[in-house]
Amino acid sequence: MNARVGVFGGTFDPVHHAHLRMARAFADELALDEVRLIPAGQPYHRQEGPRASAAQRLDMVKLAIAADARLAVDEREIRRHRPAYTVDTLRELRAELGAAAELWFLVGGDSLAALSSWKDWRELFRLANLAVAMRPGFDPAALPPEVRQEWQARQVSDFSNRTASGTIRPLALPPLDLSATRLRAQLAADEPVEGLIDPAVLAYIRRQRLYR
Repeated sequence: MNARVGVFGGTFDPVHHAHLRMARAFADELALDEVRLIPAGQPYHRQEGPRASAAQRLDMVKLAIAADARLAVDEREIRRHRPAYTVDTLRELRAELGAAAELWFLVGGDSLAALSSWKDWRELFRLANLAVAMRPGFDPAALPPEVRQEWQARQVSDFSNRTASGTIRPLALPPLDLSATRLRAQLAADEPVEGLIDPAVLAYIRRQRLYR
């Protein structure tokens, strides 16, 4: 059977339970062999850079996923000394995995709405399938026309005929009201965050005196 690989990118500043819950649900819902968490090196779409360094964010992801064999960390965007574009990452992964591997890229509904502003965005469908994490209130009718056209044309309802790339699937991922921004504020205020973040990651944050 061809490999089924999911790609989940983010700044992970810090990685928290909502990230892990999403990665595991992604793996479960699409019956993936592996989900690769890819920490962003220099996110070109953010107004300000991450608070923790690239190396620290990489360390935290490694700690968070250590006990789950289906989750892996991919360091390629951290190692790139320039802004990382999704299409470049997917090109590399497709070259490494081969043409027959089933590759899935996870995006949120808000990212889907901005997809046409991404570099070489239409090539994403040649390289991978898109899994869209739906938030409550997501309205496909509100998507930009060119993205809405792809959404309508590429959505599949029969998943017995799996393909290496080119389809879009909305995911019913479990909602968890937790953001890295709010978590950083709680850490800065020295508020309790147990239950929101992996204990090993929390211990690392305290040792490194991050987000203070």
